Amino acid sequence: MSMGAYDEEEHERRERKNSEVDTDFDDERTNYNGEVDYDSGESAEDLLDQFRMMNSE
Repeated sequence: MSMGAYDEEEHERRERKNSEVDTDFDDERTNYNGEVDYDSGESAEDLLDQFRMMNSE
C-alpha cells in the first residue's frame, strides 16, 4: 500500500476503538474539607507607600 492511501480496515478499527467507553475508573468527585483564610493585609495606600519606598532604594 502506498503512503497516504486510504486503508478501510484501519479506519474501521479506529472507529471501533473510539466508540468504546472505558468505565473501569472511579468516577466520583473528591470532596475536600477544610477552610480558607484570606488576609487582606494592609490598605492599598500602605502598599503603595511600601512600593514607592522599595523603588527609591
